Amino acid sequence: MVKAWAFWPTKRLAQVVLAPFFSIRVQGKENLPRDTGFVLLPKHQRWVDIPLLSLAASRPLYYVAKYELFRIPPIGWYLKSLGGIPLNRAQPVRTKSSLQKVLAALSSGQGVVVFPEGTYYEGKIGPVRTGVIRFILNRIEVPYVPVGIHYRKGFWRTKVNIRFGAPIFASSAPGLASFMEEIMKKIVGLSGLV
Repeated sequence: MVKAWAFWPTKRLAQVVLAPFFSIRVQGKENLPRDTGFVLLPKHQRWVDIPLLSLAASRPLYYVAKYELFRIPPIGWYLKSLGGIPLNRAQPVRTKSSLQKVLAALSSGQGVVVFPEGTYYEGKIGPVRTGVIRFILNRIEVPYVPVGIHYRKGFWRTKVNIRFGAPIFASSAPGLASFMEEIMKKIVGLSGLV
């Protein structure tokens, strides 16, 4: 569960620390569902996508992240307080409780961030990892929101355009492969990679 004592001060600190380096423009925030859980599927360009995405959203989000980030106890505890959910991609069975936390967050109306590529690929689309998405699709019906993140070097600061696309439901495409193809096309367009 996201802890308010950790989230809001960290978000404010991120605003102060990142402001000299990044100018953020947010589009499509109205596409974020308000009354239901949802899955955000952003293009992963850089490690800084995570705090920038948090600044762009108007509410706390849960992030599925590689479990290696959580292995040092104080850091892991803090990341979990911010909404981090550890996932062991090599052995997903070992993080069964984490997958249950994903479902619990979605069932309680929260937004869960899953990077479809699993890691960052700057300026291009990497191979899609469908494990967590398949797990969610087989258990709960929620909207999926594609997100584009585009970086452009400015004179003083890097300009970042974060675009939230219209929600997509799994019922719009027959099968996981065609659903992911539809999602990735949207992400490519929203990220300006076409």
